[in-house]
Amino acid sequence: MTIKLYHYVHCPFCIRVRMTLGYLNLPYESVVLPYDDEVTPIRLTGVKMLPILDWDGVIQNESLHIMAALDTEGKLQLPASLPSDFVLLLETLGKNVHSLAMPHWIYTPEFSETSRRYFQNKKEQKRGPFGTLVQNRQLYEAPLGKDLFSLIRELTPFYHSQEFSGYDLLLAAHLWGLYIVPEFQFPDVLHMYLQKVKNICRFNYYQGPWSRW
Repeated sequence: MTIKLYHYVHCPFCIRVRMTLGYLNLPYESVVLPYDDEVTPIRLTGVKMLPILDWDGVIQNESLHIMAALDTEGKLQLPASLPSDFVLLLETLGKNVHSLAMPHWIYTPEFSETSRRYFQNKKEQKRGPFGTLVQNRQLYEAPLGKDLFSLIRELTPFYHSQEFSGYDLLLAAHLWGLYIVPEFQFPDVLHMYLQKVKNICRFNYYQGPWSRW
């Protein structure tokens, strides 16, 4: 069995697949695509969307479908369709996380000058100039802070459970990008929770894809 994962380092949907592979202890080949590479994903799946998994020649995209295919024994305990309230939670968190993190993602080694420009032009069409996002960070930090403290009340110590599940993996993948935001500090309980999920999933943000730099 050979597994090849095409992904972006920063992408939470890619991170959730990396965490799944780690949790299930499945070795894989990491292929980090430049963000401005349109040819490769379109050649593989017909659309520019990552992550993409090549599992013994079977190509899949869409992170939840990939996770379901990998989780043959149901260890993640995720239903075929996520509850609507949990989907809303991820969307609410993601909106503010992305506005805070995107201006900083582009200065990581993942991006070249051309891919940085491509990413920024594409994302600014939806969110506005990155400089403005940075200047107005409190517009995103304030509501995010309230959501994070509400989330803490849902951890017992994992999401609605005493045991780890795929819900924790999905939450951690969405929140991980905040570690790159200057001066942002997680509440201690949430930081410890994310580190616990990281260890369970054998996840190292910098290992593998960043070793090429």
